[in-house]
Amino acid sequence: LYAEFLPTKQRGKCVVLLDCFWALGACLEVILAMLVMPSLGWRWLLALSSLPSLCFVLASSWLPESARYMAASGNSEGSLDTLGRIAEQNGKSMLLGRLVVDDTYGITRGRLVDLLSKDLRRTTILLWIIWATASFCYYGVVLMSAELFEGKGELCNIGNDASQSCSAQCHPLRTSDYNHLLWTTLAEFPGIMVSLLLIEKIGRKKTMAMEFFLFTITICLLFNCGANKTVTTMILFLARALGSGLFQTAYVYTPEVYPTVLRSVGVGSCSGVARFGAMLTPYIAQVLMKQSFPGAVAVYVLCSLGSTFCCLLLPIETRNREMRENK
Repeated sequence: LYAEFLPTKQRGKCVVLLDCFWALGACLEVILAMLVMPSLGWRWLLALSSLPSLCFVLASSWLPESARYMAASGNSEGSLDTLGRIAEQNGKSMLLGRLVVDDTYGITRGRLVDLLSKDLRRTTILLWIIWATASFCYYGVVLMSAELFEGKGELCNIGNDASQSCSAQCHPLRTSDYNHLLWTTLAEFPGIMVSLLLIEKIGRKKTMAMEFFLFTITICLLFNCGANKTVTTMILFLARALGSGLFQTAYVYTPEVYPTVLRSVGVGSCSGVARFGAMLTPYIAQVLMKQSFPGAVAVYVLCSLGSTFCCLLLPIETRNREMRENK
């Protein structure tokens, strides 16, 4: 929705900068957990964390509908009304003339099957892989951070104590552990800066490929079994920054590559596939890691390396490309 209101030259930067609020929310969640968990427990943490979502539901009625969407849906009056309010808020005069919508013949708005049409099949499949891997790796680092800070001893021996069936109950996080988590979470902000610098210079595809490749190298550093907690924190900090940058760049690229009539379906399907990756990652970052730490790391290395090539195989570069109404 936000991307459809932005001019082409500023779209990438503005969408990436919007993710600063995601990073801010992640940092605030760690601080909230530090204050709530020791005394009130996880139920209160969950209840308090849901309050911002409730505020959004109550405020969402004030959000304007996309003028592109309404035009593509045949609601020209609603589209003109939105454009008029935008012009008024920017202190500009409304453009004269008639609103003309490009013909959308041959494609039905909102059908999932159209994402796999001849023109979009390759892009869609590659994006599904990229989004699933980005989510798999990003949330893998998040879960891995908690597991590593709870563990004792060398990294490669983290799963040797079979009696620890539930580390969250056996070893509650201390204040120092929350501090380490906060440091790794602050990595979201450097990730934003990296994406901001690269996305308009080398393009969306190369930015995602570079971040996946650097993520692969960073995760490989965890094979160093003798690393202490400070070194581990630095590695996770860099991995979290790159994982955050991946998501930001994918959020810029995906709405740009699909036409208006399929944009919400395309982004929604990619987001859904990403949730699948997020559901799988606990089996690696928590279950497999307790059996074989090097094996868990190897899974993330292979997945991120494979997605590096998927980014380079994307057929369309969207930098300086106008958003299209149809194919």
